[in-house]
Amino acid sequence: MTDLDPIPNRTASSSRVLICDDQELIRMGLRMVVDSQPDLTVVGEAADGDAAIAGVAALEPDLVLMDVRMPGLDGLAATEILCAQPHGPRILLVTTFDLDEYAYAALRAGANGFLVKDAPAEEILVTVRAVLRDEIMVAPSLTRRLVERFVLHAPAIAPAQRSRLAALTEREREVLALVAKGLANGEIADRLFVGETTVKTHLGRILTKLGLRDRIHAVIFAYESGLVRVGD
Repeated sequence: MTDLDPIPNRTASSSRVLICDDQELIRMGLRMVVDSQPDLTVVGEAADGDAAIAGVAALEPDLVLMDVRMPGLDGLAATEILCAQPHGPRILLVTTFDLDEYAYAALRAGANGFLVKDAPAEEILVTVRAVLRDEIMVAPSLTRRLVERFVLHAPAIAPAQRSRLAALTEREREVLALVAKGLANGEIADRLFVGETTVKTHLGRILTKLGLRDRIHAVIFAYESGLVRVGD
């Protein structure tokens, strides 16, 4: 197996997946799961971050299953490079532990979520398809655990970050705080006595006003701006 192993595309309509992991058995297992589905096709495999970046350029996958810990260029560095590119693929991190110390940084860099290597095949497929639909696959409660565990290592609250909160209405700040505390949209709606559609509208406006990419980055901003603090 070479560092970059292209695999012929099965159908023109299926979503294209690149698997990046330094362990051949892991790549083989993920390939079996992904390729078992008619709407998904593994178009290549890579054994490190450099090969993954080369594979994205050569194979144009829709999604990269990216291992976090690899020799040479690791998954975090590769994710940062790929997410900085316009029109790049979605990145789904594959970690050994559900709170891998690198997962927070990779999500902050723009990854679309993460799953655990020993997750059941059904869970892997649900996560892959959700990410392909542009959903961020980190449960709200797990998002809070992630951020609270690792935001302690983030820089001190910057005045510029805090000043950006002025762009939000009082209700939008309230919604953002509840999102950061791990509540799902339905729970926020119940808490504020509004419809779930209204919560989604508020969240969309929050992302637009703050120039944030997704819910994960909204949670990170809430902590880094001081709107929410660890232990609240």
